[in-house]
Amino acid sequence: MKLQDMIGLTVYEVEEGTEVGEIIDIGLDSNWNITGIELESKSFFSSHVKVVAWDNIVAYGEDAVMIRNKESIIKVDADHISYTFLLGKNNLKDRQVLTASGTVLGRISDVYFDHKLGNTIVALEISDGLVTDLIEGRKWLPCSEGMSIGEESVLVPAMSEERLQKAINIVNG
Repeated sequence: MKLQDMIGLTVYEVEEGTEVGEIIDIGLDSNWNITGIELESKSFFSSHVKVVAWDNIVAYGEDAVMIRNKESIIKVDADHISYTFLLGKNNLKDRQVLTASGTVLGRISDVYFDHKLGNTIVALEISDGLVTDLIEGRKWLPCSEGMSIGEESVLVPAMSEERLQKAINIVNG
């Protein structure tokens, strides 16, 4: 499943079956694991965000995400979230992907995870610009040992350009 596909999904809690919000972002850590989901918040001037930890997600599908209960929603200072996919100062979307040998592969357009593996990120979808995307399509880079998130880019091992694949729905979930 792509993280982009989770953005906008409605979240329900299973104890009472009530709708508790909509996903506006996904939290990640430096080990390429999803840490939780961020829900929309009514307060515009607060530095706190409403978050549900990944452990409190009971199920997710293409239409909705189910969490344990309303108590699963906690307020967290936005600065305490390591990385996010879409929003915030440490977001991954559109971050440059650069090899250790100095080759720019493109920018992150989406992130894949496999529900069978839990919350582990398995690949990055990389865009090399609109024209290249239209002609050649986006590329898919499987996650590997040695990938790290830098301040302005994602660093990948030197031979990663050889591991790029045409982006198709390799990961279903």
